[in-house]
Amino acid sequence: MAEEGYDRGVPRLEGPEGTMPALGFGTWELTGEECRGAVKYAVNSGYRHVDTARVYENEREVGKGIQDTDVPRASLFVSTKVWRDDLAPDRVKESLDASLSDLQLDYVDLVMIHWPNPDVPVEETLGALGELRQEGKTCHIGLSNFNIPLLREAQQKSEAPIFCNQVEYHPYLSQEPILQYCRENETLVVAYSPLARGVVMNDLRLEKIAEKHNKGISQVVLRWLTQQPGVGAVVRSSKPDHILANLHSFDFRLDFQDMDQILQLERGQRLINPPFSPEWDT
Repeated sequence: MAEEGYDRGVPRLEGPEGTMPALGFGTWELTGEECRGAVKYAVNSGYRHVDTARVYENEREVGKGIQDTDVPRASLFVSTKVWRDDLAPDRVKESLDASLSDLQLDYVDLVMIHWPNPDVPVEETLGALGELRQEGKTCHIGLSNFNIPLLREAQQKSEAPIFCNQVEYHPYLSQEPILQYCRENETLVVAYSPLARGVVMNDLRLEKIAEKHNKGISQVVLRWLTQQPGVGAVVRSSKPDHILANLHSFDFRLDFQDMDQILQLERGQRLINPPFSPEWDT
């Protein structure tokens, strides 16, 4: 086990009616024993936020990885997502119940609508999620891949506060419109694919900043994200050294020049853009 208690070095973000760790361990594309082992190592190393989704088909392994540790459930923040085909109220409840069963948990800290679906009225989905929250099966309700108009509609039609919007965000893709909107409306932004699927690792400009701070590129990028107000990130890796290195991105600060130089890397490079995506904010 690496550095007992290191989770205290990861700051928490203040969201509506609660907090969450600024850095989470993502599990997209992790399966089988690789997933179980990676989750176990991440939690033992100090991660306290573990992120999964029903469509990842790995919740059983994620749950086993968590169970393999001695970290108390109350110390963890576990998030999952309901797929866009399961947003009708009865299917929402079936999806979360199945997630809880596979995860071997009584509740999750956060459940998100994975992608918006115009064929299902969002108020129906949010109503079902609100009932699940009242039943104690989730602490918070969130969204993923929602643009500003859809997020605004969800906020207007949800009795429970919208805790966060999880979106693709990295140095090559600006999310300034959604960032500004979320800050003004007390909703957290959680960045997925924060390392642009590894593309950032070959950036010479990021390498110079990393050398300046005696850090790795991934640590610099994660610090750039989490230094922004109201922004967290989930990062995935199956390699122990990468898992641990990403966790060590809070013991330094980027200066204004560093932050601005990374901001200038923006080039509109969106990596996740399926046919059912909403019209993205520009």
